[in-house]
Amino acid sequence: MTTLGAAVAEAKSRFSAAGLPDAAIEARLLIGGLLNLSATEVFTGGDRPLTHAESSRIADSIERRLKREPVHRILGKREFHGVDLLISKETLEPRPDTEILVDSMLPYVRQIVAAKGAARLLDLGTGTGAIILALLKEIPEARGIGTDISEDALKTAAENAARLGLTERFATVGSDWFDQVTGRFDIIVSNPPYIRSDVIPALEPEVRDFDPPAALDGGSDGLAAYRAIAADAGDFLEKDGVIGVEIGFDQKETVTAIFRSAGFTLAQADRDYGDNDRVLVFIGKEA
Repeated sequence: MTTLGAAVAEAKSRFSAAGLPDAAIEARLLIGGLLNLSATEVFTGGDRPLTHAESSRIADSIERRLKREPVHRILGKREFHGVDLLISKETLEPRPDTEILVDSMLPYVRQIVAAKGAARLLDLGTGTGAIILALLKEIPEARGIGTDISEDALKTAAENAARLGLTERFATVGSDWFDQVTGRFDIIVSNPPYIRSDVIPALEPEVRDFDPPAALDGGSDGLAAYRAIAADAGDFLEKDGVIGVEIGFDQKETVTAIFRSAGFTLAQADRDYGDNDRVLVFIGKEA
């Protein structure tokens, strides 16, 4: 019978030998997640004996990671803006940099709630529901809809809403951008696919082989989704509404030009934790 400490040491050693970065951190994160242990419990519980079932599950998960499957996909969930979200095959794994979009939009949602008493939100390409559910969690007066072309993603977003107690304020709609959306919204948010098609084969295996292609591929220039959103957003945005989008590190000028040509004005631009351009916030010309 092996121990927790021995299992963590073995995982770290095998990850290091395979050239994986942050081997020690990933070993603790993976095994702690599998056993539902906190980081402290993993660190201090080295003598904890593992059952045969636990050892087998850990061994299988180590093999999966060595095949470059991301730790959080193996665990089936990831923390985002303070909550654990389920991840599924057709959902993008939420990343910390996307939290910047949530934090950028929160003041606008609060301002609308202060003026109107409520706010209606739309998240285009919702995936796990990460962005809109984080906003709804922070602002009880807000309600929202998440759209996606993937039934798997819509199911996952609904499950995450239920886990967070947000079912009464969140609904899902199967829609290719706006085509099945009705009504008007105070806030529209999106983390659309923005990677150029020709770049995808060169991405790290963790992204290229495990994130859903539809959530990555932004077309030949990476801008197809922004054109679709900007073209129709005016028909679905309230007069004083706001649009927030995540962008690639080199897309600030091009995405701004797309929205400007559709009648929107750049109100705010924010950088991510790596100091790259990451979020653009636009207001309509009548706002």
